[in-house]
Amino acid sequence: MSTARAERLVNLVLALLSTRQYLTAERIRGIVPGYADAASDEAFFRTFERDKTELRELGIPLETGRNSAFDAIEGYRIARRDYELGEIDLAPDEAAAVALAARLWDSPELTGQAHGALVKLRAAGLEVDDQAPTVVEPRVRAEPAFGPLLAAVQNGQAVRFEYRRSGSPERRMRTLEPWGVVSWRARWYVVGHDRDRGATRCFRLSRVTGQVRTVGKPGEVRRPEGVNLLKLVTATGDSEPAPVTQARVWVADGRAAGVRRRGTVVGRYTVDGEEGDLVEIGLLYPESAADWIAAHGPDVLVLEPDVLAKSVQDRLEAVVARQGSAR
Repeated sequence: MSTARAERLVNLVLALLSTRQYLTAERIRGIVPGYADAASDEAFFRTFERDKTELRELGIPLETGRNSAFDAIEGYRIARRDYELGEIDLAPDEAAAVALAARLWDSPELTGQAHGALVKLRAAGLEVDDQAPTVVEPRVRAEPAFGPLLAAVQNGQAVRFEYRRSGSPERRMRTLEPWGVVSWRARWYVVGHDRDRGATRCFRLSRVTGQVRTVGKPGEVRRPEGVNLLKLVTATGDSEPAPVTQARVWVADGRAAGVRRRGTVVGRYTVDGEEGDLVEIGLLYPESAADWIAAHGPDVLVLEPDVLAKSVQDRLEAVVARQGSAR
């Protein structure tokens, strides 16, 4: 979210909070900074529609109505009783921590939610500087399944998804009553009751393939009391060091220099009539290499092991699916 857009949303929230009457779109255009620069009426209304959608997605109760029966045009306002939080008092170091936390996410979906939280805090009068420079700026990457699974946990709803076990390219459909999503050793896991096995299970999100679909009605799943999710993950997760796996990949001539640096060229290989090098790479966790290998697209093809080839294929299919849905 750009600074200009964030400021416009904050100004819009403040304007709608400061009045008991419904403000029409034209009235909002005249009093809220950021709208007067619209090149045309059409451009203004497009921007305003996006901003209304953004506010509702942030959970801000935007009301629509008329001030009297004689008004021909509907207006907008935010009822303070539905919006206001209890008093929030953050010390400077706490505000800095909130701003840094919002910058950690390396995921479009969660980055948007983090910035949305900053919009709410600023509208509440808190100074949160998310542009301040930091000496070290880490990133928290979330898998595509993170958002749907977290939403299912919050809604108390069961889910179904395809899952690929460690060391195997085979996919199996699983039905889970999710209790929570936790991170351990830089990996995300969902923990819950596996209906297929009738037992508690942990699933690594990087092995969830395809779309996560909800099952049943919201509120049907409840997390048992006294369950320590992180303890369950550490007890069943990848606690033992994995042996080094030799991956064999084809690399197109003159491309993917980063892949060549990580491995050793052991020969030549031809794929669909195109010449390239055969490269061997030693990997402790083959699946973890899928992200940076997939980033090279058609310039790199995984030949062995099958689990890595399937992981790369899953990521490339996910990219194609996202591009298709964005059209």
